[in-house]
Amino acid sequence: MTRHDPTLMHRGLLAVRRNTIRRLLDAVFGIAQLREGQQRVIDSVLDGKDTLAIMPTGGGKSLCYQIPAKMLEGITVVVSPLISLMKDQLEKLEEIGIRSVQVNSSLCAEEEHAALEAIASESCEIVFCTPERLVSPEFIAVLRKVTLDIVVIDEAHCISQWGHDFRPAYIGLAAAIEAIGRPPVLALTATATDEVIADIGKQLGRKLNVINTGIYRPNLHYRVRQVTSAKEKYQEALRLVQETPGVGIVYAATVKVAEEMLAVLEEAGESVTLYHGKLPSAERKMNQDLFMEGERRVMVATNAFGMGIDKSDTRFVVHLQIPANLESYYQESGRAGRDGLDAECTLLFLQDDKRIQQFFLVKHYPDAQELQLVHETVRTLAEEGAVTGRRLEDALEDIADANIKVCLKLLKDAKLVRQNRKLDYLPSAAEPRPGVYARLAQVYVQKQERDKDALEQMVGYAVSGFCRWKLLLDYFGDQAPGFESCCKCDNCLNPPALSLSEDIVIRDDEFDREPAEEAPKPKFEVGACARSAKYGEGVVIAIAGEQVTVDFADGESRSFMADFLDQVAT
Repeated sequence: MTRHDPTLMHRGLLAVRRNTIRRLLDAVFGIAQLREGQQRVIDSVLDGKDTLAIMPTGGGKSLCYQIPAKMLEGITVVVSPLISLMKDQLEKLEEIGIRSVQVNSSLCAEEEHAALEAIASESCEIVFCTPERLVSPEFIAVLRKVTLDIVVIDEAHCISQWGHDFRPAYIGLAAAIEAIGRPPVLALTATATDEVIADIGKQLGRKLNVINTGIYRPNLHYRVRQVTSAKEKYQEALRLVQETPGVGIVYAATVKVAEEMLAVLEEAGESVTLYHGKLPSAERKMNQDLFMEGERRVMVATNAFGMGIDKSDTRFVVHLQIPANLESYYQESGRAGRDGLDAECTLLFLQDDKRIQQFFLVKHYPDAQELQLVHETVRTLAEEGAVTGRRLEDALEDIADANIKVCLKLLKDAKLVRQNRKLDYLPSAAEPRPGVYARLAQVYVQKQERDKDALEQMVGYAVSGFCRWKLLLDYFGDQAPGFESCCKCDNCLNPPALSLSEDIVIRDDEFDREPAEEAPKPKFEVGACARSAKYGEGVVIAIAGEQVTVDFADGESRSFMADFLDQVAT
């Protein structure tokens, strides 16, 4: 069941709403007043509108659903990708007396039973869950029996196939929300281009009231330092850590670089800890707690650390390598200065680091053959009973679960497959038209090209002589009223010797020397032989831009950047 009475807070009762919010802010949250944009988001939610709130990191997105949750009578469901984030928010809500539960894989059987009982009896106000849990039929059956006010989708950019952090786990959210009675949606994110905004609405099947408070945070001072070697990079990072007071985060693109940076800082006697996805869970938690509780001054981490982390007194963020795109860079650097005080955000740019991100961009998205196999499997399984996600994963064990989800989403978009209220998959009666699978697969060929463009724009930021904040605002299409330059970034404080104009081309190469003449890149054709240093010789079966897919003798197909393969004479 869902309950919403949009007339409740209109006209003469608007003053009552505002007074209620003021009392809640003071008595429950201990806050004097709302920040910019929070009131508009809360009003939109209380009016029962499907809402997309784009607010900068540290902009107070959580209050935008916590206040409505206290004012409305039913349950607010919050979908979050991180269990650690749920635990953190749950503890904070318990401290201020807001009844909340979490439902995720970290709970023991007894804890999960207690949480489900609290939901069924409607004795909680907020329920935190992962996207994987929300799309499970068993959980949907529980939620369909209770009064739901709002479904909140945190980190909503993850739902967009054009977003910088697309996550297949988010694909089934729209169908799940329909299955629980179509309550209003509040989607939250710190960054979204116009294209991603439109796609979030499309993926959710909603006409969203978009409230964008802008990304500009004048207390963040952006810098780029050009370095010419890994050794110089570590030395510069060490200098920044030693010279910048307060706590900070040093981000690395790889585990190897993170561990090397840790060793440099430890050897220099710095108070430092480490966080990356390959550490055991208990060690990650211990290291995170050491940093959050002030027992370590510096956190060296990969991008596995940070989403939902609220350490407001972080005074600096250093990036040892360029991220894949400006969205990632803004979100990661934006973890500094959340208390509103000045903070330094420094990117150390080594030209060769671009190749690391190019390597990460070589992802295996579904091809036409996989789409056809998934479709045919749905049709076959449907003859024997309900087609659940679990049955499909068991039947398609050679295809990654994430790719199965993407295939099913594409097949649904093409109306070749649909879902019922139990979220079982049903094949449509229509026969697939010739070439349909190839056309569907083309969507992700386009995504790879966009990912490459986004990396080039990240490099463009690193080598530009313009105001850093102006570059970020332009990228996100943010028209900050009256903004010309931040007057605080490196380029504003120390403009390049040559004034930049349209007649000067900003080169994407090394700065103080002519670039070495590049060796000609190998040219490959489908059917030709290629050699990988690790896997030996194989046959080229597909080419997409600089990405080459090779079929090897062990029966496995693997994708590489062309630079990492050698030609084999035939």
